[in-house]
Amino acid sequence: MSEKTKNNSEKESRPAISFIEQIIIDDLKEGKNNGKIITRFPPEPNGYLHIGHAKAICLDFGMAEKYGGVCNLRFDDTNPEAEDVEYIDSIKEDIRWLGFDWGDREYYASDYFDRLYEFALDLIRRGLAYVDDQPAEVISEQRGTPNSQGIESPFRNRSVEENLDLFERMNRGEFDEGSRVLRAKIDMSSPNMLMRDPVIYRILKTPHHRTGTKWNVYPLYDFAHGQCDYFEGVTHSLCTLEFEVHRPLYDWFIDQLKTGEYRPRQIEFNRLNLTYTVMSKRKLLELVQGGYVSGWDDPRMPTLCGLRRRGYTPESIRKFIDLIGYTKFDAINDISLLEYAIREDLNLRAPRVFGVLDPVRVIITNYPENVTEEVELVNNPEDESMGTRKVPFSRELYIEREDFMETPPPKFFRLYPGNEVRLKGAYIIKCHDFKKNKATGEIEEIYCTYDPNTRSGGSSANRKTKTTLHWVSATHSINAEVRLYDRLFIHEDPMGQKERDFKEFLNPDSLKILKNCKLEPLLKNAKPLDKFQFQRVGYFCVDPASTELNLIFNRTVELKDTWNKIKK
Repeated sequence: MSEKTKNNSEKESRPAISFIEQIIIDDLKEGKNNGKIITRFPPEPNGYLHIGHAKAICLDFGMAEKYGGVCNLRFDDTNPEAEDVEYIDSIKEDIRWLGFDWGDREYYASDYFDRLYEFALDLIRRGLAYVDDQPAEVISEQRGTPNSQGIESPFRNRSVEENLDLFERMNRGEFDEGSRVLRAKIDMSSPNMLMRDPVIYRILKTPHHRTGTKWNVYPLYDFAHGQCDYFEGVTHSLCTLEFEVHRPLYDWFIDQLKTGEYRPRQIEFNRLNLTYTVMSKRKLLELVQGGYVSGWDDPRMPTLCGLRRRGYTPESIRKFIDLIGYTKFDAINDISLLEYAIREDLNLRAPRVFGVLDPVRVIITNYPENVTEEVELVNNPEDESMGTRKVPFSRELYIEREDFMETPPPKFFRLYPGNEVRLKGAYIIKCHDFKKNKATGEIEEIYCTYDPNTRSGGSSANRKTKTTLHWVSATHSINAEVRLYDRLFIHEDPMGQKERDFKEFLNPDSLKILKNCKLEPLLKNAKPLDKFQFQRVGYFCVDPASTELNLIFNRTVELKDTWNKIKK
């Protein structure tokens, strides 16, 4: 490879610098924040992370890592009604699996509840917050529309003393949930609806997983988020585009809080949307609770734990995110690009093996009985360091049922009476007969002869056939259950069909379970999440639920993109 070609290849393989990265580069050049880069990933512990979160994780941790900064992990635990320690543990596992670490910088919004409460009291004392006794529906109605001004609450001009008293009594638990809220006093005529006296505290009498029953009032996200960034010294607060309209409110709170030159900067980017997928935690929870999937880690789910169980690698997900990039424009990404990324990754790392999913027996009638040969095969032609393996070959084999036809159509080059094929790594065989089940008409056995000179080293080893088949020795094969996972939905945009329930577009064929698959004996030693290419079939991994008595393989992805072929 010439130096010029090498340089061009390297340029093509490097992801382009995003507008966010350019902002960080410019800030460093200008010496902002004393040259510090501090980002944060702030998940809500109310569900499992999905691949959309992976985009934020790769950005938050990736930018800090690339430019010598740090990234904080901060759980936004401001809603005790929906949070669970189970979710916290799963989030940490997913981040580490993607290849990132937060060191000793694990924080929680609840770490700052005292400071946030004091800040709320300070806003009340300065006449910038008040307690509103109205129901949520009335408050929402009074905020008006984008084309009309809001109506001021009759409680907006309460005295500082009364507001302080009511807010403290709210926290002591003297009032019912929903009876009062604390609102920031900003501008009821602002064209930005979020600036029209937003609610910043509400009453919740649910014990918190970290603070117990200390609090009866909890801050809302818009109030807690920016202030937590400020308390932690975050320099670049990276979030998705739906928060762009929140930025004036984010800045307003920082303006009331800050005492020096430092301030975090919120920057928005497009979220990750995928075809044939839903990316709402609420909708994913609906699928789990409704029994449409087996759980959060169902391999059809876009959750990181589901993708991991299906056989996706962290490298493939990071590659996919590099491919789609970060922009200011919302779009829906083709899931085929994600599947391309995992194929490219597994092509380099997955050993090739033989697996017959729908077996039919082949008997080589002129091969000696009770004889076993060992065929040496390359484990991965893309990586010579993976070496070779030996696979047993015997008189009776299994091949895929679809690789044989009694009466083939034109251009069918696999096995049929009178035709010959090569068995990969072994001999050429020719079919001379077959047997059917009298009751069902199904082919039970195929009878062939072999040419002993067509194996490597034989006088006819280079003789060509139009097809090479994979196979497994019947005597040495192991049984396995294979689960063929496919896309969960049949519509490209199930959430975009507003007049219909997204569950109407669930793919009835998203899971097929095959119970009688035959695999080469090497695979009996496979461990959970080990990944393989079943030659001519697809990429598979060992399901964590496998046991010695019930070996289970999940299909990660087919060898080729059959969906786009079907669409065309």
